[in-house]
Amino acid sequence: MRLICLAIPLLALAGCSSIQADSENVKPVPADRLLAFQEPLQGGGEIVVNRDIGMLGGGCYLAFSIDRQVAARIGIGEEAHFKVPAGARIVGIGIDTKDDTLCGKGRLHRELAVQLDSGASQHFRIVSEAKTGFGIVAETH
Repeated sequence: MRLICLAIPLLALAGCSSIQADSENVKPVPADRLLAFQEPLQGGGEIVVNRDIGMLGGGCYLAFSIDRQVAARIGIGEEAHFKVPAGARIVGIGIDTKDDTLCGKGRLHRELAVQLDSGASQHFRIVSEAKTGFGIVAETH
């Protein structure tokens, strides 16, 4: 009985972690929530970001930024592509300040410094974990 009492809370916490959506279930971020970095650039590269599926913040959009400029408002299971200049870039996630619900009242700020070569593509995932909250991680392709 004690083992069951210990296992149930652990299973509940694991249920709050996100999972990567299957490629056939990923939806593009709608055009009205793509806010920057959509125009083709000569000699630039591409940043691709997708948000996992999970319960944590499931009803909220997150702000995805490039060089500290909000580039998109991303929902769960969505993916966006951005055209950016080659070189050192900073990608990050934060609270969607356009959200006037409780989702927009929290605190969130995560950033990664990346180096993007001309013609290259870098992929990122927005994840959510029960213990640490939201995060952004680089993927290898």
